[in-house]
Amino acid sequence: MMNQRASAVASALLLIAVALALLGVGVGSTGFESVLRATDDPVALQILWDIRLPRTLGAWVAGALLGLAGAVAQGLFRNPLADPYLLGSASGASLGVALSLVLFGVSPFATHWLMRLGLTAGAFAGAVAGVLLTLLLAQGVQHTLRLLLAGVIVGVVLGAAKELIMLARPDFLQSMQSFMLGSTGYVGWSACGIMSGTWLLCMAAAWALSPVLDGLALGEATATSLGLPLERLRRALVAVLALATGTAVAQTGMVAFVGLAAPHLVRSVVKTSHGRLVFLSSLTGGALLMAADILARWVIAPQELPVGVLTALLGGGYLLWLMHRRVAKGGSL
Repeated sequence: MMNQRASAVASALLLIAVALALLGVGVGSTGFESVLRATDDPVALQILWDIRLPRTLGAWVAGALLGLAGAVAQGLFRNPLADPYLLGSASGASLGVALSLVLFGVSPFATHWLMRLGLTAGAFAGAVAGVLLTLLLAQGVQHTLRLLLAGVIVGVVLGAAKELIMLARPDFLQSMQSFMLGSTGYVGWSACGIMSGTWLLCMAAAWALSPVLDGLALGEATATSLGLPLERLRRALVAVLALATGTAVAQTGMVAFVGLAAPHLVRSVVKTSHGRLVFLSSLTGGALLMAADILARWVIAPQELPVGVLTALLGGGYLLWLMHRRVAKGGSL
């Protein structure tokens, strides 16, 4: 019965994704007019194929990566408030972008594509470096509490370093703000391909490691008694978390609350094992970010809202409502 419900939820989420993808192709500064003229107008066809379609699909894959990372983080730390940015990846990515702006922004050879490539690589390298620094400070993954505290410390320190760079170079504040607020406007087919390949790799790894998350849900002592090599498997889970988060952040910037809210949405609908939870959270995260991207393009068209602002408002509002409902019932989050 539980498996049937999970399958039904997955089917519904896939149908929602298809519907949102069709809607997303028609939303933009020129509205549905480009869709109607696509067969006769090469410019309209280029708008659909080179801008709207990769952006819409890229929003889904980025959200899917964040939803997957959120489910892994909450299972790994046994904390429903854990999110993909917990281990210093967010502050590391922002510092990487700030350093890339300094390096590429002053170079006469920094063409648009080179600068964009530098920012993407800087964000990814910074996110991974933040996680590695957290692991170094925590001296491994043996102690969950130490790992969490190390992530908080690394986040504060790297965030402060980024602020110092911005104070020294205020001319990059607008570019930095675009990254911090999150945007899918720069996602193209190459970014879709990179994120899709990473999603497949991370999903396969998370599915294979899901018994570890099921064991940890019963407590570390129980997981150890089941013969699970926790230290080695935790490292693998942290690697999945860092890779998924770093790839998404590198392409779309700091998109808030998707990774935190997606697992909660799934758990409010169906109770299942971590393998299915990770998959369903990934599908939910994709639908959430795709819907937010469409709203960002539509609400004040032809201008756009930062997609990260919408996800923070919608995701934060949902979590506040969920907390209020649970407290009213005498339960916990």
